[in-house]
Amino acid sequence: QVQLVESGGGLVQAGGSLRLSCAASGRTFNNYAMGWLRQAPGKEREFVGGISWSLGSTYYADSVKGRFTISRDRVKNTVYLQMNSLKPEDRAVYYCAARPGVVARIQPGAYDYWGQGTQVTVSS
Repeated sequence: QVQLVESGGGLVQAGGSLRLSCAASGRTFNNYAMGWLRQAPGKEREFVGGISWSLGSTYYADSVKGRFTISRDRVKNTVYLQMNSLKPEDRAVYYCAARPGVVARIQPGAYDYWGQGTQVTVSS
């Protein structure tokens, strides 16, 4: 049974940093791409960024490029989202998701597996 478990969310002031973790289990993810997506109150879920588990290639939404960094630890089976220079508009529930293939997709429907989400709140 595939499980994705996010952690690391919380409350931070604008300009601060947080690191989210996504611990993956239940299968081999070598042929999967991992995505981070977020959903703010009253808004649709949106793509933040992703990483190819095997290649390590990363992709980012324009809104977070230069501020957020995704990495993975293949030994720990964990994907990370380092968020710097946080803004109030980054406030959302952040989800980790997995899809077969080497390329992360921006469409939420492209992902087969999802974590439960972790809340990120940025105060101004």
